[in-house]
Amino acid sequence: MCEANAYLLKEGKEELILEAVDKVESEDGRIKIESIFGEQKVIAGRIRSMSLVEHRIVIEE
Repeated sequence: MCEANAYLLKEGKEELILEAVDKVESEDGRIKIESIFGEQKVIAGRIRSMSLVEHRIVIEE
């Protein structure tokens, strides 16, 4: 499986916001993430880093 976990970088700390992320979309300063289970979240911010090998997406406010 190639899903990643999404983390929100807030005040220097990473907080897990969604597991098993399958889809990432960026529009107008917002990041929409969706898990393989259909759960969706929209976060105001930008992608700081992505590592598909480590299965991590870090979103910065």
